[in-house]
Amino acid sequence: MAQQVRLTHWAGVMQARAESGQSVRQWCKENGIIEKTYYYWQRKLREIACERIENYVLTKQSGLEKPGFAEVKLIEPPSQSIPNTQGELRIEIGAIKLSASSDYPPEHVAEILKRLSC
Repeated sequence: MAQQVRLTHWAGVMQARAESGQSVRQWCKENGIIEKTYYYWQRKLREIACERIENYVLTKQSGLEKPGFAEVKLIEPPSQSIPNTQGELRIEIGAIKLSASSDYPPEHVAEILKRLSC
């Protein structure tokens, strides 16, 4: 339970920094977080995300599937917009959630997905 609390806190810190638009250095300085600590938390979150993705994929029905890419089909947006999600890309794989604004460079999204596939 304590680990989940830490992970939730760390993820909140990462999200708050990203939403601020500031550099890691500037955000950490203004929020009283040591920059090395921020990067340590970021590394730990990535490691756990990779483990969870591997476990999720490997425990599917066949038990033989390996991490990879899946086809993504684009659909028309709903007639009524969903609050706070307009112009946002959201990817959810089990407990792992990734979101980015629609103007986030596609090559960066691809790189994130590549790194998460471990």
